[in-house]
Formats: sequence, C-alpha cells, structure tokens
Amino acid sequence: MRRPRFVLLFGGYRMQQVTQSFKTRIIFYVVAVLAVVTDQVSKVWALNNLSTDQIDPFIGSFISFQLVHNPGAAFSLLDNATWVFTVLAIAIIVVILYYVRKVSSSPWLLSMALLFGGAIGNLIDRLIQPPSFGMGHVVDFLNWNGWFVGNVADIYIVVAAASMFFLAVFEVPFNRHLGGEKR
Repeated sequence: MRRPRFVLLFGGYRMQQVTQSFKTRIIFYVVAVLAVVTDQVSKVWALNNLSTDQIDPFIGSFISFQLVHNPGAAFSLLDNATWVFTVLAIAIIVVILYYVRKVSSSPWLLSMALLFGGAIGNLIDRLIQPPSFGMGHVVDFLNWNGWFVGNVADIYIVVAAASMFFLAVFEVPFNRHLGGEKR
C-alpha cells in the first residue's frame, strides 16, 4: 500500500508528531478561551444582578453572592498596587505563551490553559473596569463563607496552581513521546 505523498515528504513519525502537537495546542487554546469566556460572562451577570450592599446565599452560608470591586489580589492584598498585578498578569501570560510551545504533556497543558485563562480574565478587568486603564478593579462576587470574595478566574488560577503542584510532586514530565514514555 502506498503512503500519501505528504507522509513521504515529511516522514510518517514526524507528521504524526506534528498532528499530535497541533491537537494538544488546540486543546490548550479551547480550554483557555472557555475559561476566559465563562469568567467574563459570570462577571457581566454579577454586575447586572448583584449589588455591593447585599449578600445573597447560594449554597447555604458556605458560598454566597456579593459584588465586590477588588483593587488588589486575593484577600484584597496590596489594594494600593493594582498596577503591580496588571504587570504580573501580563508577565504570566507571556511566560505561558512561551512555554506552551515547548510542553507536550496534556496534564501540564491543561493546567497552563486554566492559569492562562484565569490570568487573562482578571487582566481584562484591570484593563477595562473603573477607575482607569491598567488600574481597574477586578469584579469579585463569590463570597466563600466570609473568608474571601473571588470570581471564576480565581477558581481557575487556584485549580491550576494546585494541579501544577501535584504534577511537580509526582514528577509528571513536561514532554512525552507519542507512546507516553519520558523524553
């Protein structure tokens, strides 16, 4: 049986490797885009349906809805340094875009996609929300039993950080051959 011409030109294994690499990158971008979209849609919902002076129970008292405009980071840390988080988010996004081309492990790419999507989601707020460009307050609306108020992007960032921690602890390699063994 004759192999297709493109396989002869590029080599069967190389073409299969490129196809697998392309598929994993597509998965990365689909997950990242879905993360950004779900975060931004949830924030639009919060801005249209919640108020800052009201707490609405969602799951008992464990999770409730409360609109907060957060100038800082988690737990409203460094609320006078909004620009620091804008720069940090941009740096994280650039680093992820650099490394996403070098990583072929699906668990690592999925974690990177969630971190990327969460970072972009909160960066969008810092760029377009009041009081000014680059100094905008992040829209938070999920009150976790009074511990902190966050948003969907924060959930993605925490899940990504936790999964990256476990991937590192269990020494899951960044790259894999198509057969699954370590490179």
